[in-house]
Amino acid sequence: MIEELDLDLLERTIHNLEEKAHYADIRIAESKNTVIVMKDGKIQEIRSGDDFGASIRVLNNGAWGFSYTTHISQLESMAEVAFKLSGALESDVELADVKIAVDTVKSRAKIRPQDVSIDEKKEVMVEAEKAARLPKVVSTTVNFVEGESNSYFLSSEGTSLVQEENRVAMFINAVAADEGVIQFGHKSMGGARGFEVIQKADIEKFGRTAASKAVRLLDASSPPSGRLPVLLDPELTGVFIHEALGHASEADLILQKDSILDGKMGTKIGSSMVTIVDDASMDAFGYYAYDAEGVKTKENVLVKDGVLVSLLSSRETAAKLGLTPSGNSRSAVGDQPIVRMSNTYLQPGNMTFEELIEDMSDAIYLKGSRGGQVDTGKGIFQFNAAESFRIENGEVGEALRDVSLSGNILEILTKVDGVGSDFHMGVGFCGKSGQTAPVGDGGPHTRVSEATVGGA
Repeated sequence: MIEELDLDLLERTIHNLEEKAHYADIRIAESKNTVIVMKDGKIQEIRSGDDFGASIRVLNNGAWGFSYTTHISQLESMAEVAFKLSGALESDVELADVKIAVDTVKSRAKIRPQDVSIDEKKEVMVEAEKAARLPKVVSTTVNFVEGESNSYFLSSEGTSLVQEENRVAMFINAVAADEGVIQFGHKSMGGARGFEVIQKADIEKFGRTAASKAVRLLDASSPPSGRLPVLLDPELTGVFIHEALGHASEADLILQKDSILDGKMGTKIGSSMVTIVDDASMDAFGYYAYDAEGVKTKENVLVKDGVLVSLLSSRETAAKLGLTPSGNSRSAVGDQPIVRMSNTYLQPGNMTFEELIEDMSDAIYLKGSRGGQVDTGKGIFQFNAAESFRIENGEVGEALRDVSLSGNILEILTKVDGVGSDFHMGVGFCGKSGQTAPVGDGGPHTRVSEATVGGA
């Protein structure tokens, strides 16, 4: 349907708005999505659907008007609705200047998921499920998710963009039980590409890893409580960076006075080993070439050698804070764009895993995440690790279960005293203000000299 758009209609609509409003943009998007759910080796659900919509934003007298339709024939009338809404409101919105762009962005997929049969996708899921059938594993769930989107963006300033995107992901959960004890193992994979992401993966290892984790936790011990050195694996490093620092660096939260980073630009908030980046242009699950306002994406260094040097922003929030827009305005076509992360990570250092643990005489190795809570305003967090181990005299030893990590965001960043040379990006979806966006997060193994640990 994107290919069949009436370009004269779009040009006429945006021209009419340009003549009477300060700014206007039109977003049109078409998406195709498929979800396959397998429970204990049997397909439970296959969902597939198409979505199409167009949204119009109008900025007039410092206020936004927004309208949305699923019928392109209504575009001009909905544009008039958005214009009237902007005129009925009063606000102080201004937009930071950006470079005008005219571009066509092709999908990075080598094998588009829509060109792969459902049977072939099911075969991969069966392979993962069979690998997870270890002794004491009593249940498995495998989810396959794919999406393809085509979008068109046109602004009254002259930006005109056509973008294609593909994403594919697979998730597995294994449940192990023994003598009344139940434990869980989880693993995910994916990318902003095509089915080749799945084809190139070691599916047997993927399933076995999730199941092994669940089984191993059955015999794990309860954790110690108190202040101890900790080592975070790349997955938990990514979750911490995303939840604790990434959200706190979003400019809308800064303006709402709901971030521990408010007023800290240019100040040292972490050790000199801490460099944190958000980069929508990198090859990871949160990839996109231009954001929902037509801003080209790039690497955004948020923290450099421990110093807060930038924030994530939209054009509106950038104008209010005197920043250059970072390209982090995101939303589905039916929602107003808001400031969102993309691919957020801790930059790797130069230490091997062995070097990180060799001086740790009594510490905890935390791997993966089972969720948690963050208060960006107060700057405090609590995460539950998926699995953990004691580190004694420089060696990884006894397995632990139900371990939590908590504390003050800035204190933890300050106490980072070792950063690994390895690097891994995870796959996930982030929720904010009722909207969901695909994101990547990750980093290397990260050593913290002291943190609060305890039972989850």
